[in-house]
Amino acid sequence: MRQILCFGDSNTYGYVPGTGKRYPWGVRWTSILNEMLGMQKYRVIEEGLCGRTTVYEDVTRRNRDGSKVLPVVLESQGNCDLVIIMLGTNDCKTSYRASAEEIGEGMRKLIRQVRTYSGSSEILIMAPIHLGDGVWEKGYDTEFGEKSLGVSWRLGEVYRNVAKQEGVFFLNAADYAQPSAVDREHLDPEGHRRLAEAVYESLRNWGFVSDI
Repeated sequence: MRQILCFGDSNTYGYVPGTGKRYPWGVRWTSILNEMLGMQKYRVIEEGLCGRTTVYEDVTRRNRDGSKVLPVVLESQGNCDLVIIMLGTNDCKTSYRASAEEIGEGMRKLIRQVRTYSGSSEILIMAPIHLGDGVWEKGYDTEFGEKSLGVSWRLGEVYRNVAKQEGVFFLNAADYAQPSAVDREHLDPEGHRRLAEAVYESLRNWGFVSDI
């Protein structure tokens, strides 16, 4: 059985927009991907946490710095065949004051951690979906600001360059899915489905998935 680790934030966790609950199995993109790949041949490990960043620590919620957690997860899971990392949305919060380039360097650090702790793993980095216009407005997520939107939109270009430099796979989630109108931040069921399909087709095109 081949193992795929999906390391991400609330959109990997499966956060339901506007409720704080979690989508069930069969709705989350990670679970749909597992079903598409085949439950007998592939195991998708869902490692998503709301608020997780690449390298920034949230002063109000502990253990959100992905670079402090990823090595532990990699060691506990053993060498996975593929590690998928989709982070960057929370890095856009105004409190971190991070540029797209700085967030890209955070992703580069995670790539190098995978190589250190799980050297045989293939790596796919995914630029997250874009933040929705007005996500910072009252009633939505005021941890973001107007500048967050521009940073979010630039992550695809930055991550693409990082992937090329590091020799890893890349996918821009924003090419396939958009945030829900409910909270302008998280995937709805249709977005989860579209993202799962995009990842699946990309894995087939790259030769990671053979005839199944």
